[in-house]
Amino acid sequence: MSISIKETIKCPSCHEKSEITVWQSITASDSPDLKSDLLKGKINMFVCGVCGQKALFPSPLLYCDDEKKLVISFSPQDDNAKKQQLFDEIKKSSKKSGELENYPDYNLRFVTSYNELLEKILIFDSGFNDKVIEVIKLLVLMQDSEKMAQRVCMFGKSDGAEIEFLVQDRRENQIYTSRVPVSTYETIKVQMRDSGVKFKSFDWEMVDQDYAKSLLRGVNNTL
Repeated sequence: MSISIKETIKCPSCHEKSEITVWQSITASDSPDLKSDLLKGKINMFVCGVCGQKALFPSPLLYCDDEKKLVISFSPQDDNAKKQQLFDEIKKSSKKSGELENYPDYNLRFVTSYNELLEKILIFDSGFNDKVIEVIKLLVLMQDSEKMAQRVCMFGKSDGAEIEFLVQDRRENQIYTSRVPVSTYETIKVQMRDSGVKFKSFDWEMVDQDYAKSLLRGVNNTL
């Protein structure tokens, strides 16, 4: 069930107060319109009616897609230490409440950026698993290792034969595209499965670049 509340907030630019609908949870099967708005970047996005200032309202959001067997817990956070603390807290509270039993064979993801939330949805909507995609994203960045630190790679789309990735170079202020055959995805997925990677969650997971790096270092997600 999708759940929302009303909040009155002050514009960070002109300081005028406005009311905003804040969504705390979205269930894709019940609310396809909300899912569409989320993918368009409209959910929990504050737009001031006076000055037009636009900003994300920093509120946690739980996204559930029973068809894709995907649950994403989104908690906005930039600080790495606090990010780990939030992750530890959700793992602890979920085990204590027993809610994990409600999601057998699901992919349970914890994210702290809005773009990462949208990317995860697009990946699973396209029929892929984000664990494999994160490894491929890292391999794409490693093609130019000298610029890895200044670049971010994101899943774009797939035409069934290739997967398109968007590479943003923050220093050069440029966006590049990189295409990888779907056959490469399938090969890497088999290799990961043979090495012990599990493609379903037994607990909340953070599947990001650090996760991909740990896999390439030989640390498998055996859980």
